[in-house]
Amino acid sequence: MTPSPDPDAAASAPPLARAGIDRAADERAEAGLIDRLRENADTRVVAVHGDRAPLTADGSLRTVAVEAIRDGLEWGFLGRDETGRALLVAAAGAQAPSPLRADPGEGAPGAAPDGWGALRAVGGEMPAVDAGVFVEAVALGGWLVAAPFCSACGGRTEVRSAGWSRHCPSCGREHFPRTDPAVIVAVTTPDRERLLLGKNALWADRNMYSTFAGFVEAGESLEATIVREVAEEAGVTVSAAAYRGSQAWPYPRSLMLGFHATAADPEAARADGEEIVDVRWFTRAELTAAFAGEADFALPGTASIAHRLIADWVAMPE
Repeated sequence: MTPSPDPDAAASAPPLARAGIDRAADERAEAGLIDRLRENADTRVVAVHGDRAPLTADGSLRTVAVEAIRDGLEWGFLGRDETGRALLVAAAGAQAPSPLRADPGEGAPGAAPDGWGALRAVGGEMPAVDAGVFVEAVALGGWLVAAPFCSACGGRTEVRSAGWSRHCPSCGREHFPRTDPAVIVAVTTPDRERLLLGKNALWADRNMYSTFAGFVEAGESLEATIVREVAEEAGVTVSAAAYRGSQAWPYPRSLMLGFHATAADPEAARADGEEIVDVRWFTRAELTAAFAGEADFALPGTASIAHRLIADWVAMPE
């Protein structure tokens, strides 16, 4: 069941943008930093398997010692925690064997039986610092696993900057973790009494409704993307977009920029029939019931900024 929105929802940061650790970027230039930290008994490691990591029984992120990690993984420096202890990521692709030499044991409620939890499933319920570390680890680890070759010449690259860049010895180019900006928009009627949500074709069997989203195209502003995407997906022209916050969404490398916007003509709302198969206007009462698990439709999980945008609107004074 999706939790009810809290009274302070309008002031809350998106779930994966609430906190993090000191990334200590000035240390990345040190040659051999990863090797040195792997020799330090105090160093802790976030083991990432696709978008999953081990969890403790109370829902916190479970870090492990370096010796718990098997050979052959991609390593990166995440930063330092509040005690100054170094945190590394050791990443494996979702289809690869587990990063750990042994099973982590039973995890938190909502985690898989093996004690692992996926970022999109548990990130919204984690302690703020843990959520920040988790999204950083999945984003950096995913890039290290997925982009070993130069996009210009195809040569095998060398990891530099403690995992934060790759150098191509064949053509000399430097590569960095990519971030693709995308807007995500909650659309209201002019009187702000109803919220427009759509059902993605991929969710047909889940009856889930969410806000509208799309990638920023080359040479396009965020404002222009909002107008284009909402018109394409939902058939309405929007105006007066208000920025509500952003968060990383490493599926595989998005930065989601959240907005509220107003539909000029609510009656024009129509699903595009391809990506979006249905659109509906919802009242606060209907969405409150959905948050409580008492509706005939579902809403996005708590890790997503879509959940925050909807909860934000529900909590606004009528």
